Amino acid sequence: MSISPISGRRILFAGGCGFIGSHLIDALLQRSDVEQIICVDNLWTGLEDNVRHVTDPRFSVVTCDIEKFQCEDRFDEVYHFASPASPPWYMSDPYRTMSANIGGAMRMLDLLAPDGKFCFASTSEVYGDPLVSPQPESYRGSVDCTGPRSSYDESKRATEALLFEMRRTRGTDIRVVRLFNVFGPRTRPDDGRAVSNFITQALAGRPLTIYGDGLQSRSWGYIDDIVEGLARYFWRDKIDYPGPLNIGNDREVSVIDVARYVSQVMGGCPIQHEAPVPQDPTNRCPDLTLARDLLPGWECKVDYEEGVRRTIDWFREETGRPAPRITLVS
Repeated sequence: MSISPISGRRILFAGGCGFIGSHLIDALLQRSDVEQIICVDNLWTGLEDNVRHVTDPRFSVVTCDIEKFQCEDRFDEVYHFASPASPPWYMSDPYRTMSANIGGAMRMLDLLAPDGKFCFASTSEVYGDPLVSPQPESYRGSVDCTGPRSSYDESKRATEALLFEMRRTRGTDIRVVRLFNVFGPRTRPDDGRAVSNFITQALAGRPLTIYGDGLQSRSWGYIDDIVEGLARYFWRDKIDYPGPLNIGNDREVSVIDVARYVSQVMGGCPIQHEAPVPQDPTNRCPDLTLARDLLPGWECKVDYEEGVRRTIDWFREETGRPAPRITLVS
């Protein structure tokens, strides 16, 4: 593949048809200095529908594994979001998951212009089942490289290691962000994570499924707030900090409380408990001290209750199901 000569910023975005990636594509296209965005996505977990609304001629999609993508030219910015983030998906194909993260990073490094910038979506999963809460970026984690979640956790950790070593040995300009439990519109109905699971189960008239006692906590960040933080860190605020940087909501809410909220909003869906998922982390909460210092004024302004209502509305529109009467819960 060859790219015609252009004067503005060339961007390569791996995973741009995914949930978070597609929202970040929208933000990138608001930039006047961007001349071209090549989105590479194998559509394993990404959906073409997530970018179908994009009519900007600067944007194009190549359906391909990022680690196999061929291109003669180099890019000013690369964004590596090419990985499944839901346990049912990455646990189903660990080889492919690790290839996407590590092999994808290696290929994108080859495609980066000498003075280009590499932006990587890492994850709070690098902290494992943490013994420290909230988790600061300096925490090295309580991890297990032999368990069923390890293909995702360890390939994210390995990709971080690769990028920081590239910075040390070659001076590569990198930005590494660790994301915490993002949710919102454009999530797959079969994504497999808590919020989308509960909503799709409720819309289908099925019980909401809790694995274990549901007391495991997460920090739910609504997509609009997360993209705002990413845009500021990756390009808007001209921050010269390689990372890692936690981005998320530091309000912890248990999984069962989210299920109860969805049940109440949707008219009283039953909740049923299943066997615990192996190695499911007991807690997840970002220490945002560094983010608040680097991104003054940024925070997750949409609380999870409002975010859940917005996400329910989106799923209803997507499924075309009649909307049941909503009871707002304080």
